[in-house]
Amino acid sequence: MIKYNLQFFAESSGGEKTEPATEKKKSDARKEGQVAKSKEIENAFSLMALFLLLKLWTGTLGNNLVNIFHLCYDDIGSYIKNYDGYVNTNDIINLVLQCILELIILLAPVLVVAFIVSFVCDVAQVGWKPTGKPLQPKFSKINPISGFKKIFSKTAIVELLKAILKIVIILAVTWSYLKKNVNGLFLLYDVSLNQGIADSCKLVVDLGVRIAVAYLIIAFADYGYQRWKYSDDLKMTKQEVKDEYKQQEGDPQIKGKIRQRMREASQRRMMQNLPKADVVITNPTHYAVALLYDSEHYSAPIVVAKGADFLAQRIKDVARENDIEIVENKPLARMLYANVEVGEMIPEELFQAVAEVLAFVYRLKGKIS
Repeated sequence: MIKYNLQFFAESSGGEKTEPATEKKKSDARKEGQVAKSKEIENAFSLMALFLLLKLWTGTLGNNLVNIFHLCYDDIGSYIKNYDGYVNTNDIINLVLQCILELIILLAPVLVVAFIVSFVCDVAQVGWKPTGKPLQPKFSKINPISGFKKIFSKTAIVELLKAILKIVIILAVTWSYLKKNVNGLFLLYDVSLNQGIADSCKLVVDLGVRIAVAYLIIAFADYGYQRWKYSDDLKMTKQEVKDEYKQQEGDPQIKGKIRQRMREASQRRMMQNLPKADVVITNPTHYAVALLYDSEHYSAPIVVAKGADFLAQRIKDVARENDIEIVENKPLARMLYANVEVGEMIPEELFQAVAEVLAFVYRLKGKIS
């Protein structure tokens, strides 16, 4: 006979990450900077915004670049000292700084748009919850063994295939567009400088917009892959889910024992107060409710003990031991048991029925005539 080690199968199945990540696992991953985010989305939209801005702003950009060109070269002669034939270094430095400032002012809208697009793309993908955890230095990142493993990991292979795909698609789009406009390229030799610059800018911008559109398709596909990869990486084993539940909610067995002890303590207090009762109303076999009427402290009778089945029998036994009258009233017993908790006063709609029972008990005890 072959002996089977069933524990082996239990352990192997428990080690597989088959369960979706819990909200706590996702929250912890978010704090560590792990989010479902595609860098290609940011790059694609930034590229699209850049070329659309250039398409709308090409004329102004070209004129400003020409003005900067004139600023640099028209004023150089004024900085050359004719009487000695030398150039003042400070004047040239000031000229260069002025040209750089003009270029910064000219490119500022492009930089602002790029920042806004990048920020919006990040927030749209993962929401606004900044964390500094990814910026903290980790020695594991400079571990050569870990780095070597990453080179041949599944993620590295996917990134390589994605890069090859991007290159192929961009080359295909570029070749297709230039093939249709190749005649226009040869005509650049026969037009003026300004017209040639304008035609070249239009060609570059139109090609850039087409590349950006193709890039967007790649970006959305990559975003879907990143979301799937994020969910797959965060999957948990069944044991991890159980352990997390225990950490958050506590061990169910321990909580069950605590609830049991609390019930036992409550029952002990209830049975200690039971001898003070005036009457016990029964079902007669299923329910028992003990009532006390203390006119000095309460405006209505209160329930000092109640129970069903075995506990009801115990209440009746204690009532007999303490000479407490037991009255059978099935409807009243059921209503009291279902609607009034221990320590609470009876509701107003039960005043009449309870008053009749107490009056009957008081007459038996000789408290009233």
